[in-house]
Amino acid sequence: MTDSADGRVEPVVAAALGRAVLLGRALLTVATAAAGLAVADEHPYRLVVLITLLLAGSAVQVAVLTRWPRVVSHPVAILAAEAVLLVAVLALSRGGVPYFVHAAGSAALAGVLLGAAAWPLWAAQAAQGFAVCVTILRETDPDAAVAVYLIAAPVAGVLAGLAAAVATRALVRQMRLNLQRVAIAQRDAAALERARLARELHDSVAKTLRGMSLAAVALPGSVRRQPALAEQLAGAISEGAAAASLQARELLEGLRLDSPDEALDVTLDRLCGRFSARTGIDTGAQVHVADLPVPVRYELTRIAHEALTNIERHANARRVTVTLALTRRGRAVTLTVRDDGDGFTMSGDLLTLQDLGHHGIVGMAERARTIGGSIEVTTRPGRGTSVHVSVPLAGSIT
Repeated sequence: MTDSADGRVEPVVAAALGRAVLLGRALLTVATAAAGLAVADEHPYRLVVLITLLLAGSAVQVAVLTRWPRVVSHPVAILAAEAVLLVAVLALSRGGVPYFVHAAGSAALAGVLLGAAAWPLWAAQAAQGFAVCVTILRETDPDAAVAVYLIAAPVAGVLAGLAAAVATRALVRQMRLNLQRVAIAQRDAAALERARLARELHDSVAKTLRGMSLAAVALPGSVRRQPALAEQLAGAISEGAAAASLQARELLEGLRLDSPDEALDVTLDRLCGRFSARTGIDTGAQVHVADLPVPVRYELTRIAHEALTNIERHANARRVTVTLALTRRGRAVTLTVRDDGDGFTMSGDLLTLQDLGHHGIVGMAERARTIGGSIEVTTRPGRGTSVHVSVPLAGSIT
């Protein structure tokens, strides 16, 4: 079996299946030889030598495939050693059951290494097996039922080889599909990351920079004719630069909030721990979700961060809880951030809240919408605030 461009899939599969075949064959052959040893009337040393040879040979073969799996790309040496070992087993077992078991294992190993191209080897082994059967039938004259089973043994070896070849091909195909799925998922994740960063830049820094650009264009013409306006434009540019710097810093901090390679509970625990260390507010996270799609976990992490920022600025809270859980059937994930702070009077829609200065809630609602979710804010003066976000999931996640 030759190497491929699909991440060297074939050698890995062939080495793994080859080890499985060798171990299974060794177990069955040693078991049959041991059974023969138990009933042997004469020359039991041959079976003792046979068992020792099988154990030693199998140990060496498995060790080679484990240490150098790419050796399966050059199967001639392996199959040559197999042929020598098969002849030794034939001589020591005198054509007994251990020989036929070992021959079937050799055929299966050839199927793993060569696939359907192993048919000449299978034919040679079958011919050898039939010759052994004819010799046994002439010397022992067994019952008809025993003769039928004996003649079927070489055919069973060929079938074992075919089954191994088919299994290897199917497993290689499945591994290739899995690798393709992983590659597609990685490309999708990279595209989502670029789109998310572009959206963040457009919604924050890009807007501020456009305002600064307009003010900078109008500034030269206003310096002499309208000094007061020029002063206002210069102030706007200065404020815009400071705002853009702050927005860029917040954007970078937000991108660092969530790492897809990190467990979700670890991410939220770290977020709550930093908030608690900075503010002195008792903060705890309860996460009942193993993992979520990357866009969903990113936006929910940003919403949790924004909710904690609002609590720090306005709530005067003593206790905060962050809870992330699935609905009963896993069709949606919910994020709840609850505090025992001052609360406020909740009225109007998002535009009204924005006019009243509740920009954080508006931003959280916009983030929830980007992942198909919704937000609900429950609050009363003196009774704290609860931010509840619900996001539907395409499939069940446990």
